[in-house]
Amino acid sequence: MKNHVKIGCSSFYNSFWKNVFYPQNLPSKKWFEFYCQHFDTYEFNGSFYKFPTVRIFQNWYNKTPESFLFSVKVPKEITHIKKLIDCESRLNDFYNICKEGMKDKLAAVLFQFPPSYAFSREKLHAIIGILNYNFKNVVEFRHESWWNDEVWNAFKENNITFCSVSYPNLPQTIFKDFPILYMRFHGIPRLFHSSYSTEELREIYRQIRSKKGFIYFNNTASEAGILNALELKRMTV
Repeated sequence: MKNHVKIGCSSFYNSFWKNVFYPQNLPSKKWFEFYCQHFDTYEFNGSFYKFPTVRIFQNWYNKTPESFLFSVKVPKEITHIKKLIDCESRLNDFYNICKEGMKDKLAAVLFQFPPSYAFSREKLHAIIGILNYNFKNVVEFRHESWWNDEVWNAFKENNITFCSVSYPNLPQTIFKDFPILYMRFHGIPRLFHSSYSTEELREIYRQIRSKKGFIYFNNTASEAGILNALELKRMTV
C-alpha cells in the first residue's frame, strides 16, 4: 500500500545542519528553499512564540512549492499562559489568520500543552468546546494523565487527533486510529538532542506505512533531526 505520511522537521534555520544537510557554500537565506527541495511539509513553530499575521503566513505560502503543506502551532499565550480560559476571540483570530494566510497549504493546527497541564474532565470539555472543527485539530499533551480512554473516545467523537509523541517519560504510543496520524519526535533520552536509531525508525515505519498524516522531527538542537527525517523519508520511497 502506498505511504501517505508526509515527513518534515519543526525548524530549518540550523547551523548544525551545515555540511550535514546544507551545502557549505549555501547562504543561510537559501536554507528554506533547499529544505523544500527535500521535504514537502514543515511544522511552523514560530507562531507559538509570537502571534502571527496574515502577511507573515502569506510570505511562507508564496515561497513554497504548490503541493507543500504547513502544520502550524497555536500561540503559547493560548495554550500555556491562559490555558484556553477566555481565549475564544483570540483563538478565532488565529484560525482566521491560518486560513487566510496559509490557504490550501494549511495541514493541521497543533495545540501543545505544557507538562503541568494534567487531565481533568473540565479541561477536556474546555478543549472540545473551543476548537473550530473546520480545521484539522491536533492536540499534544505532555502529562501522562491524558493517556486514557475517556480522552481518546471524546477526541474520536469530535474528530480531534491525539498527537503521538516521543518525549522523555511519556508513553511511546503510536496513535493510528484518529482522523490523521500526527507524530512529533523530540529526542530521548536527551530532549531536543538525541537521535533515533535505524532500528527505531524502521519499526516506526512498519507501524505507520499504510497511514495518512504527518511526522515531524523536533530533535533539532543537533544534527539528529534532519538526519532522522532524511532516513525515515528514504524508507517511505
